[in-house]
Amino acid sequence: MSSTRKVMICGDIVWAHNEVRGMLGDLAEIVRMDSPSREAFYEDLKGKYAGTVVIYRHNSSSLRIGEFDEDIIAHLPESIKFIGHNGAGYDQIDVHACIKKGLCYSMPLVHDTSVYLTIPSSFILSGESGITVSNTPGAVDDGTATTALYLLISTARQYSIAERQARSGLWKNGLKPAHDPSALTLGILGLGGIGMTLAKYAHGFPMKATYYYSRNPVKDCPDWIEYCHSMEELFSKSDVISLHVPLKPETTGMIGAKEFAMMKKGAILINTARGKVLDEEALIEALKSGQLSAAGLDVYPDEPNINPALLDFMNVTLLPHMGTETQESQKIMEIRALENLRVYLTGGTPRDIIPECQHMTK
Repeated sequence: MSSTRKVMICGDIVWAHNEVRGMLGDLAEIVRMDSPSREAFYEDLKGKYAGTVVIYRHNSSSLRIGEFDEDIIAHLPESIKFIGHNGAGYDQIDVHACIKKGLCYSMPLVHDTSVYLTIPSSFILSGESGITVSNTPGAVDDGTATTALYLLISTARQYSIAERQARSGLWKNGLKPAHDPSALTLGILGLGGIGMTLAKYAHGFPMKATYYYSRNPVKDCPDWIEYCHSMEELFSKSDVISLHVPLKPETTGMIGAKEFAMMKKGAILINTARGKVLDEEALIEALKSGQLSAAGLDVYPDEPNINPALLDFMNVTLLPHMGTETQESQKIMEIRALENLRVYLTGGTPRDIIPECQHMTK
C-alpha cells in the first residue's frame, strides 16, 4: 500500500489543467485513471491507485469502466472518502449503494432537487464514516437554460422545421402559422438553478405568464413567477412546459400518458433534464394525437441513441445533449468539482454535498 494520499482524476479534464495542479498539487499526489476496462480498474485499485482518498469523476469515465454502479462502489477501498462529481445530474452513480456502504459523495448540486426527493430512512446511516459526494450547482445553469430557451423559441416559431425547409429548397411551403413567445404561458417543472435562469431569460420577451411547480415554494421568487400547488395545475395553465427535475427512482417516467392528458391540447414540451423522466412511448403518442403540438428535446433515455420514431416528426426539435457544451460552462464545472475536493482535503465541508449525503456532514 502506498503511504502517499492520492487524488484520482477519473474522466476528462478539458479546460482546467492548470487549476488541477494549482488547487490539488500541494495536497496530494494526482493520479489519472487510465485503466482500459473495469476489470483492469479493479486490479489498479490495489496497485497504482492505492492510497487514493478522493476521486474527481466525470461521466466520460464510463467509456472505460462504466457507471459508478453497485459493483464499482463495492470494489472501492476504504481509503476513498470523497467523490467529487463533475455534473449536475448524478444518475450515473448508485447513491443507494454508496449510502448502504456508508458512502457519500459531493457533486454540482442538482438544481432541482426541490422536486421529488425521497430517500428511505433505512438507508440513512448517520454516524458511519463513508464516502461523501458533491456536485456542481449553478455551473450548468446558463448553458442548460440557453439550450431550453432555444428549444422554446424553435418549437414556438417552427424554426427547426423552417431551416430544414430552406436547406431543401422548399422555402415556407406547408408551414403553419407559428406563435410569438410573448403570447404563450410558460410552465416550469422544478424551479432550481436552471429553471430559474430559464424563467429570467424568457421574461425578456416577456412570456404572457410564467408558472412553476416544485415540491415547496421557492423563497425570494420574483413576483412575476406564480407558484402552482400541483403538476396538474401547472400543466393545465401552461402553453409551454419545460422540465427541470433530477433523475431519481421517483422521477423516472414521471411524465406519462396521464400527465400528457393533463396538458392543454396543443401544448409544447421542452426537456433538457434527463430522457428517462419521460415515458417516451407516451410522448410519441401525444405527438401523434396532437395533444402536443411540438417538442424540443436535448436528452434521451438511451443516449447517444435517439428513438427513430422521433426523427419522423417535423415538429420536434432534436439536439444531441448540448446543454453544457460550452467552453465556459465546462471549465466552471471542472473548477467547481475541484474546489469541492480541495475543501475536503483541507478539512473543510464542501458546499455542494448532494442532498442524500447531507446527514454525513452533521
